[in-house]
Amino acid sequence: MKEKVQSFGRFLSGMVMPNIGAFIAWGLITALFIAAGWFPNEQLATMVSPMLSYVLPVLIAYTGGRMVGGQRGAVMGAIACVGVVCGAPDYPMLMGAMMVGPLGGLVIKKFDQAVEGKIPAGFEMLVNNFSIGILGMILAIIGFYLIGPVMAAVLIFLQGGVDILVNMGLLPLVSIFVEPAKVLFLNNAINHGIFTPLGAQQAETMGRSIFYMIETNPGAGAGVLIAYWMFAKDKITRDSAPGALIVHVLGGIHEIYFPYVLMNPLLLLATIGGSVAAMFFNTLFNVGLVSPASPGSILAMLAVAPRGGQIMVILSFLIATAVSFVIAAPIVKMSNSNASLEDAQNQMSDMKAASKGQASAGGAYAATADGGEVDLRTLDTIVFACDAGMGSSAMGAAVLQKKLEAAGLTNIKVKHFSVSEVPAGIKFVVCHQDLVERARKSAPSARIVTISNFMNAPQYDQIVAEIIDARSNRNAADADSSDFHGGVLLKKNIVLNNAPVDKETAIRTIGQMLVDSGYVTEKYVDGMVAKEDVFNTAIGNNLAIPHGIESVIGEIKNSGLAIMTYPEGIDWGDDEIVKLVIAVASAGDDHVETLGKIAMTCESEEAVEKILHMSVDEIYELFKA
Repeated sequence: MKEKVQSFGRFLSGMVMPNIGAFIAWGLITALFIAAGWFPNEQLATMVSPMLSYVLPVLIAYTGGRMVGGQRGAVMGAIACVGVVCGAPDYPMLMGAMMVGPLGGLVIKKFDQAVEGKIPAGFEMLVNNFSIGILGMILAIIGFYLIGPVMAAVLIFLQGGVDILVNMGLLPLVSIFVEPAKVLFLNNAINHGIFTPLGAQQAETMGRSIFYMIETNPGAGAGVLIAYWMFAKDKITRDSAPGALIVHVLGGIHEIYFPYVLMNPLLLLATIGGSVAAMFFNTLFNVGLVSPASPGSILAMLAVAPRGGQIMVILSFLIATAVSFVIAAPIVKMSNSNASLEDAQNQMSDMKAASKGQASAGGAYAATADGGEVDLRTLDTIVFACDAGMGSSAMGAAVLQKKLEAAGLTNIKVKHFSVSEVPAGIKFVVCHQDLVERARKSAPSARIVTISNFMNAPQYDQIVAEIIDARSNRNAADADSSDFHGGVLLKKNIVLNNAPVDKETAIRTIGQMLVDSGYVTEKYVDGMVAKEDVFNTAIGNNLAIPHGIESVIGEIKNSGLAIMTYPEGIDWGDDEIVKLVIAVASAGDDHVETLGKIAMTCESEEAVEKILHMSVDEIYELFKA
């Protein structure tokens, strides 16, 4: 049940998070140009209402439709959303958009499944366009007469409940549920799934909203981290707390303090106490923000504070921090637990059912979501994915990138994206364990590694070690390279003074030498022949460097060379005569570097001619490195 609630919450936040920039743009326009804003401007203020009434709901519905039904689902969601907006013109239909967007995606997805393989040839575009047009129109009408009015009634009910809590002074007690939920739901689900839509409606009428302050205030977590910094018995935990504090408060990555709370669940009392105290202050002095603060850092909160409200926002943060610290300090000091931060991170991993999807380390080849394999020796890009592709993933990507570079793996780049927008063709994805199913859908041909802590995940070191292990050929058994005896160049693979043959025979002969020595598979030799159809590997100076096309790089077991000389010359095509043939099997940047070094060694016909008169031992010494 908990996993279903988590999944639903993440789905709601997943519709809002990619569009936070639009919310911030709307909030800034509101803060700057309304009558009570920083720079009142009656003309520019006219943008406030259309953005809230139309732009934001349509963006949310578009994103929700895309999450369910791809691009066609996105268009369906946007069309249907207009019906909902027009059906309840007096209310911001953000929640209505969160309902009708995925519904539009589901409708077109089911339609496409029903007609798959049944559309006559030549009518595909006609059916595709008219299906969206007709079904979108029907859903928009349903939205106008049914969904819009129903969601307006829901908003009236929710707003009435909020008014009761505010009037009775009970709104701060919401934090009793929010703080534990943050640790369990891993942030964003409640904030952007519920508070952001409610806050938008409140901000439109009041110019600010207290809802934007409930979940994003980093003070509650800051108090816990300061307590660990000052009083933790475990040195590793104590020394890690200051860095986590900076990332949490200034970077807005709340997930970083969750393991510290899990080390001692009593610390939930501290985060709840800090948050409740701050919310009482916010309620008493009408403190709010003009738009969502994303990420939830003090800097982001100050950026979207209303005119003259920065000091009150800082006080709210300090109150939450102080109360949280006062409660957390004795708990941390009196704790006799020997639990370490790593234990808590592992506990966090075990808490989630999705953790069973975590990939294990080991092997030059890594299993993918669709049952395929990824050759780690040719890997050049790793994607770090989170809900929005902003805060958490950016932080995790930076940490992993530093670890890769420190290990000398500078040719691998770590990029961060939303889990729903992982680029096609990506072969390696790192994501939080709760996002593994969505990651598999976005990147079915990728290796998925899941983590529970963005800053200190042990999986980072495992990834680095696994790639190094694969690239240093310590997993040769996985690549079926039992015939490989080490070295980039073997003396037996230097064959001199061969009689002239045709080009393909020369390539297949030297390629077979690579196969027999355990460097490549038979498919790589076919790729060497295919390479000549797209690029003549004769580069002048009587030299040819045959190598495989890009699609067969995965057939390379170990980097290697083979050398053959043809003193009488071979017709290599394009008026090129070749006397020295050097077959190359290496991947990634190593491939380019190897070709470049060979070209430098054979920079003139005289240099090649000199090689033709060398012995096997001399050539071996020249090229072995």
